[in-house]
Parts: sequence; C-alpha cells; structure tokens
Amino acid sequence: MAETSPTSLAIHKSSEHQIGKLQEFMKQIVFGGNDGIVTTFAIVAGFAGAGMEGTAQIGGIAVLLFGIANLLADATAMGLGEFLSGRSERDVYTATRDKELYEIQHNPAMERAEMYEILGERGVSEDDAKQLTAIFERHPEFMADFMMQYEIGMADPTGESPAMNGFATFIAFIIFGVVPLLPYFLMEPSRTTFNLSVAATFSALVALGLLRWKVTNESMLRCVGETVLVGGICAIVAFGVGLAFR
Repeated sequence: MAETSPTSLAIHKSSEHQIGKLQEFMKQIVFGGNDGIVTTFAIVAGFAGAGMEGTAQIGGIAVLLFGIANLLADATAMGLGEFLSGRSERDVYTATRDKELYEIQHNPAMERAEMYEILGERGVSEDDAKQLTAIFERHPEFMADFMMQYEIGMADPTGESPAMNGFATFIAFIIFGVVPLLPYFLMEPSRTTFNLSVAATFSALVALGLLRWKVTNESMLRCVGETVLVGGICAIVAFGVGLAFR
C-alpha cells in the first residue's frame, strides 16, 4: 500500500479542510451583528415609542447623535469584551490542562481508569481500550488533550486569536448596527422615517441570517427565521419600553 507523501497530505488539508475567514469568525459576526442591529434600533424605537412629536422636537440630528454615540460605545465594549472573554477562556483551559497533565504523571492509575470508562462509553471493547490507554500513556501531552476534550468537555482555544475575535465583533457591530440609522441620515424624523428604519432593521436581520445560511449550509428558513425572530423580539421589547415611558 502506497504511503501518502507529506506534500500531498498538505495539499489535501489545505483544499479539503481549510476554513474560510467567514467560517472562522462566524460566531463573532452573528453575535456582534445581531447585537449591533438591535442595540441601535433600540435608540430609534425608544424615540418612536415615546412619541413621534418628541422625536421631531429634538430633531433628526439628535437621534443620529444618540444612535452613533451608542453604536460606537457599545461596539467598543463588545469588541473588548470578546477579547477579554477569549483571553480568560484560554487561561482557564491552560490551567485546567496543566492540572490534568499533573494527574496523568502523578496519579496514573486513576487516569487509566478514567480512560477505560471514556473509551467504553464510546463502544470500544475492553481489550482495545487497554491497548489504546497504554499507547496514550506513552504520550502524556496527547493524553492530556484527549482528556480535556472527552472527560472535561473543553475545546482547545489556543488556536484562536482573542484580539482578532474582538476586532471581528467590533466590525460586525458597526456594519450591521448602522443600518437602522440610515433613514435618519436621509430624512427628517417622522412616522415614515421610523417605518423605513423598521424595514431596514428587518433587512439587516435577514441579511445576517442569509450570511449564516451561506457559511453553515444549514436550512435557509432556519437560519433566517432564527435570526429575525431573536432580533425581532429584542426590537419589540425596545419599542415597548418607549411606549411605557410615553
């Protein structure tokens, strides 16, 4: 049987298993984009819920100032929050893995028993489990990675960049979050302007759902429906708050 050369293996990995940037940052794009749309629309909906006459009195410039200030502040907070969250996740993973590696080296009998149990739960026979465990024990670093995944249930985050994740969240928040404000850049505040903002918000949520569908290849109805439903609920709550303080 011919062996696969390192060159052909590298080509296969790059062509078949390469993850694009959209896939890599899909979580941050959806999280930041949805929050940006809803947060900015909350400003518009709050004014509209409080009464169009109040919005007309303060003027469209004031609505834009409130919206843009909120957009930039929240986008920065979201981006930095994602960055700190990623750093914390990596620190927790590293500390937990170090502890697991220590247990492998100093309490091998217990770790061996845990390996038997994990492999047995996945349908591996007792003899195969013993052989696999013996192999794992000769490679403690790899055994620690295995135990982190299948015993503790923690995925390895060390390949991710907290800074890039934070930046992706920030950019998605800005790009999608500015959409509900677009009608107020072009028109004076009125019921028509608000209706156009609602339509723009709906369109932005649909676009975000379509982006999910394009990247994940899941059902288009599910991706768009979930995104619009979640964003719509938040938008309705924002408008309701404005009505409550009318």
